Amino acid sequence: MRLHILGSAAGGGFPQWNCRCPVCTLAWEGDPRVRRRTQTSVAVSVDGERWALVNCAPEILSQIQAVPALHPKGARRHSPISAVLLTNADIDHVAGLLSLRESQPFVLNATAAIHGVLAANSAFDVLAPDYVERRTVGLETTFELLPGLKASIFPVPGKIALYLESGEIRAHGEVATAVEGEQTVGVELSDGIARILFIPGCARMTDELRARIEGADAVLFDGTVWRDDEMVLAGVGTKTGKRMGHMAMSGPEGSIAALSGINVRRKIYVHINNTNPALVEGTPERLAAQAAGWEVAEDGMEIRP
Repeated sequence: MRLHILGSAAGGGFPQWNCRCPVCTLAWEGDPRVRRRTQTSVAVSVDGERWALVNCAPEILSQIQAVPALHPKGARRHSPISAVLLTNADIDHVAGLLSLRESQPFVLNATAAIHGVLAANSAFDVLAPDYVERRTVGLETTFELLPGLKASIFPVPGKIALYLESGEIRAHGEVATAVEGEQTVGVELSDGIARILFIPGCARMTDELRARIEGADAVLFDGTVWRDDEMVLAGVGTKTGKRMGHMAMSGPEGSIAALSGINVRRKIYVHINNTNPALVEGTPERLAAQAAGWEVAEDGMEIRP
């Protein structure tokens, strides 16, 4: 199995287009300790010829252009990308679908809840049904994402997409931020030899999730914020990580503590917010993550278990 990390940042990318937080300022000023990142998506293959995307970031065109294996070959109309799998309906995970509208066949895999969000927005009708098969995938069901590549999706504590929150507030008076269901899922990928888990959004760790991660060859995990109140302290927002549906890296309830001592060959943070000081090489936060056995993903990283 080959996995390319096409993008590794959280929503808005890094640096974020309108942000002068301390970390983004380093990027705008060209500090060599930071690298620019696009929003999180990955490409996976077992034969190097047929590829699947897991999530489809707004920058998908530039992400494809950066990876020669994803370039069209041979015929006038061709793409090695034959499938897409979505983990939720967040803008940073679905907006790139609008760029895959050029009469190219592929299978779009998602839960019924995520498909429902896309179906309710007519903009996604550009994915013509003559070319794009919308396949509904059930939780805890193993299916063939590509020939020779099995995938299984599983519920992860999370929340609905930001742009859907007003409806939930009207219906329930508040937004549930750690619900387990079809709105936010993780993905387990296996070629029969290696096992990789992709979990770009997670509001809290559960015993079931930790047990699933145990023994994996690699886990790509939610690295949105270093500390829960990070955006507040940076002066660029009022929401905590928990309110956004993401657990912090640090702290007694953070992912470093939650996955300490777990038997995983590689632990890699993805979906990293522009305010996260772990983006900066050599900071105490980056060094602490590395000391705990974590890697901080960069665009272009390739994983071959």
